[in-house]
Amino acid sequence: MNTASPMTALKGVGDKTAALFHRVGVDTVGELLSYYPRTYDTYEKPVTFANLETDRVQAVTGFARRMPDSKKAGRLTVTTLTLEEFGMYLHLTWFNMPFLRNTIQPGGTYIFRGRIQKKKGRLLMEQPEIYSPADYERLLDTMQPIYGLTAGLSGKTVAKAVRQALEELSMEPEFLPEEIRREQELAEYNFALRSIHFPVKKEDLLPARRRLVFDEFFLFILALRQMREQTEQMENECPIREGAWAGRLLSSLPYALTGAQERVWQEIKADLAGGRVMNRLVQGDVGSGKTVVALLALLAAAESGYQGALMAPTEVLARQHAQSVEELLEGCGLELSTVLLTGSMTAKEKREAYERIRDGEAAIIIGTHALIQEKVEFHRLGLVVTDEQHRFGVRQRERLADKGLHPHVLVMSATPIPRTLAIILYGDLDISVIDEMPANRLPIKNCVVDESWRPNAYRFLEREIGAGHQAYIICPMVEENPELELENVVDYTEKLRKSLDPSIRIAYLHGKMKPAEKNEIMERFAAGEIQALVSTTVVEVGVNVPNATVMMVENAERFGLAQLHQLRGRVGRGKAQSYCIFLSGSDNKETKKRLEILNHSNDGFYIASEDLKLRGPGDLFGVRQSGLLEFKIGDVFTDAKILKEASEEAARLLKEDPELALPEHQALKKRLLAYREEGIRRMSL
Repeated sequence: MNTASPMTALKGVGDKTAALFHRVGVDTVGELLSYYPRTYDTYEKPVTFANLETDRVQAVTGFARRMPDSKKAGRLTVTTLTLEEFGMYLHLTWFNMPFLRNTIQPGGTYIFRGRIQKKKGRLLMEQPEIYSPADYERLLDTMQPIYGLTAGLSGKTVAKAVRQALEELSMEPEFLPEEIRREQELAEYNFALRSIHFPVKKEDLLPARRRLVFDEFFLFILALRQMREQTEQMENECPIREGAWAGRLLSSLPYALTGAQERVWQEIKADLAGGRVMNRLVQGDVGSGKTVVALLALLAAAESGYQGALMAPTEVLARQHAQSVEELLEGCGLELSTVLLTGSMTAKEKREAYERIRDGEAAIIIGTHALIQEKVEFHRLGLVVTDEQHRFGVRQRERLADKGLHPHVLVMSATPIPRTLAIILYGDLDISVIDEMPANRLPIKNCVVDESWRPNAYRFLEREIGAGHQAYIICPMVEENPELELENVVDYTEKLRKSLDPSIRIAYLHGKMKPAEKNEIMERFAAGEIQALVSTTVVEVGVNVPNATVMMVENAERFGLAQLHQLRGRVGRGKAQSYCIFLSGSDNKETKKRLEILNHSNDGFYIASEDLKLRGPGDLFGVRQSGLLEFKIGDVFTDAKILKEASEEAARLLKEDPELALPEHQALKKRLLAYREEGIRRMSL
């Protein structure tokens, strides 16, 4: 067995279990070992009711005075038990676990462990684990890994497979040069790998994580630097110059470009007509006008005789881009052929799209990952635009670019990252920033409130909807149990229907719905047929409904600030005043401090910088940002210092040995090659 072995090489992992691992992105033993725990359970001593803290997982000792109650609530069976201690009460709730009526015996003493919440002055614990005092004593002061799961795959199954892999694999050779390990005081690789999965104590976990985070950033940066060297040597084989079409679009717009948009457009034009292939990132806050700048580039490409492709991360966003591009072209009288290509289209629709792309009839092609499938052949691809860069890996950008003869690449991102970090993370790209908002935009009004304010929030929603506007209500995904995500949104929608005026049209949206269902819901919401949309963060990126004026986020403390800012960007897109309500279920001081940053600013780059200050390297179990570049273990905010150190070491190493040809760098060269190949392999799945 080696790291390239399939998961079925492990005892007890058959085809069925391997298929479950595949759903979480694990197909080989090596991928299993880098499927790091997302957090850890630290089993601490039970506390008294008086010392319970909200939004924390804690254990209590409870005496069951009677048998738990169990009753039906819609599709759920709800089991409840109330504990009392010195006049204080703790209310326990379990969903779909009616057998607990026989498990918890009256007169018995148990340890209950779960997340503490406070609602309407009542202390609550939902879905708590139950232990006998003796069983809990054995777990005290241990750290148990918690992995991301999917339906049918348990944490015990993952942990058992990881243990077996660690036991049966021989020691992995150290690939980091000794000088770097010594300079950065990094743990040995095999120690780090074992300790990240099964730390004996917290003191082992921190150096283990630091080593693996450094590795991840270091390999990523080395790969980027090598790509940069390759692209910098590429001559511009698709010279694109501004003609009359861009001017026609600009003169037809009901507004003038902001100074920042104009500056960035000039930078793009210089690249397109220059001697080298363009590789440029345009960073701009939500609503700053990146799409118009991208369309100007696509028009210039079409007028110069080239095709332009725009790749979006979701079907909803791709369809929306296609619609807005067609409207803008119609508005300026340009009859350019555009094609939409998404995964949910019928086989016939796809064949027709492929033909129009291949024969050159389509000047502008808009789509999702479907654009990089083998069947797509471009006639003369000169410009590639990818929207929301962090949703696409470097490899995916590369693969779309490979569809043409060294086309120009323009990347757009609304994810605010401080410039110092962006320069490192987008090392293969030149960076432009649209740091100015259109003058006609009204600033969004924000408020951060606790759950006691919910009735007021509902009345406010009714007033805004009564005035002809629409609202989003966001529920967090329940990570602890993926199966509860759907119920979370569906059940909340039912509660909302009972709380709001019955005439209000409410619908829900979540990640488990089929693409066609999601598209239908979003189209109905955009058309005004749905007035309040309850959703998970599936609406985070790019949906444009100018009539939506309220964004309400439940349990805002469970999201990263960058993600909350992205969600807020779904409103404030029309002429009416918009509002964002952050409902927090936590009274933790640090949590309140973080959310107050959002309360006082709508500037994404300022928010990112402040978040960076608050989230230090010790914030190991903090809220991760939403999939930013999708590192497996590193977080560019929490681990900003390690990111900078990895960047400095990569620069120093490549200056000394650009080709990694020295004998002491051969292990690293081999690892880097495997890293790049793994990126390509993942892309082909």
